[in-house]
Amino acid sequence: MGEKPTIMGKAAVVEALPEHPAVKAVLAWKPEALIDAKFDRNELTLTIAAEEIRAAAATVQAAGYNFMDDLTAVDWFPSSPRFQVSYHLLSHKFKEYIRLRVLLDDANPSVASITPVWPSANYYEREVFDLFGIRFEGHPNMRRIMMPDDWVGNPLRKDYPVEGYR
Repeated sequence: MGEKPTIMGKAAVVEALPEHPAVKAVLAWKPEALIDAKFDRNELTLTIAAEEIRAAAATVQAAGYNFMDDLTAVDWFPSSPRFQVSYHLLSHKFKEYIRLRVLLDDANPSVASITPVWPSANYYEREVFDLFGIRFEGHPNMRRIMMPDDWVGNPLRKDYPVEGYR
């Protein structure tokens, strides 16, 4: 059937992959910004402190992850923290993807925009804002992109009514 996936947590990732370009760069820059790390199915996910995401994005960009492929969010309602924002980054040099993620509370979900690092994040951040209600501080044009301006609510939140508000 295939190999059983290898799942490693933060300590194991740091120990097993100390020379991985992204791990090495983040640890050299600010080790306390790395909240968690997972290596599963040959994919590396680094959980970054929300207030450090822009600097972390610039750090891994300088380490060789030159392409921001995608940015999306997950609503883990009713869990806390409720929201996860995931940034999928590619290194053409290393021929691999990594994922940066931040976890946000329900009260006022906001995180710094990474458009100063990757201008291509512009529309992805607007989409997440529109559908999940997560604000991206410092975004050059934070407004709805998919739903009408007078739409009430954020349709991809788990507590949004299936048939909309009436």
